[in-house]
Amino acid sequence: MDLLSWGQIIAIALWQFLPVWIALVAVFGLSIVFKEKLSLYGRLFDSWIGMIGLAIVLFWVFTAIFADMIAMYDPRAQISGLKNKVPGTPVPGVEEAWYIFGGDNLARDVFSRMVYGSRTVLQIAPPATLLAFIVGITLGLPAGYFSGRVDTILTFLANLVLAFPVILLFFLLVTPEIRETGIPTYLAAVLFLIPILFFVILFQTRFSTRPDVLWIYLAVTLVIGFWAYSGLAFNRDPLGVFSMDPNLLNIFVSVVFVNSPTVFRIVRGLTMDIKTRDYVAAAQTRGESPWYIMLWEILPNARGPLIVDFCLRIGYTTILLGTLGFFGLGVDPESSDWGMTINEGRKLLSIFPHPALPPALALMSLVLGLNLLADGLREQSLKD
Repeated sequence: MDLLSWGQIIAIALWQFLPVWIALVAVFGLSIVFKEKLSLYGRLFDSWIGMIGLAIVLFWVFTAIFADMIAMYDPRAQISGLKNKVPGTPVPGVEEAWYIFGGDNLARDVFSRMVYGSRTVLQIAPPATLLAFIVGITLGLPAGYFSGRVDTILTFLANLVLAFPVILLFFLLVTPEIRETGIPTYLAAVLFLIPILFFVILFQTRFSTRPDVLWIYLAVTLVIGFWAYSGLAFNRDPLGVFSMDPNLLNIFVSVVFVNSPTVFRIVRGLTMDIKTRDYVAAAQTRGESPWYIMLWEILPNARGPLIVDFCLRIGYTTILLGTLGFFGLGVDPESSDWGMTINEGRKLLSIFPHPALPPALALMSLVLGLNLLADGLREQSLKD
């Protein structure tokens, strides 16, 4: 068989993503039909920028979910005769089969590595950013609401972390030598407790007058929370449901630690502004507790800017993870991490550009999609 033309390569690649196209059509169709009932998310479909950004982000989310169906080969497998093969190379001895993006310098399929690379990024960036937001919100609300000594102490600690250059701090936290000191485990022990505390306070303030409901929520939160806590922070889940590789834990905790102070400052500023509103004064007059006011009066009215920043921060985290992978500090030296794949491909960029370009374009498109999604959400949130 002859080499494929670029038109044929693109057509086959698009066909491989068929499960993604089906999922996108289903999500967009249902979202447009029910957009009037979907609040801010529904209004996103009134913005072309937001829709394009959402489509790009969901494309990579569904790619990560359906990676096993989309990829043609094992991303780690070294295939005989594939070393540095150009895109469209036919598979020897197999009819109607090609390596559509060619092979890298270790004879691995470039297309499959690009596809599985999305799973590596999305396993870390969104959950780590979400945890960073929970930490920032839990500390930022009381700092902005109470002010005084609480604000001074928490702001000083946040500024202390922010005083370090982000990239340098990130590099320091993910080095193997730091992991050997046990510092990431200590940080995980503290940071992973905060979500449990957050949800306990959230439910306690909401259902304090309904103890029958409150105890159910608290029991579920504490059982699942400490079950996950034991597995994720210390890898001691007796059932093996929750676990995290030490290297992954190192990177995960680093993302949370680096992002939390910035989220803290945003939440603190929003809280100081919103606490002067009339509905907050009305809640204080009713005798509501400070935590009820913070969580159920102030926080919902700060959701617009926080959702926008959440999307942007996932993009920043994606770039950070790509940078770490590029410098060999990724999750696994043999993983299909986009940053690591770009670094491996750039060594022969002048001779064989094809191994480095797909992961680079994938990384760029995901970050672009997140930025466009954030712009669309910002545009719609301003209409509230």
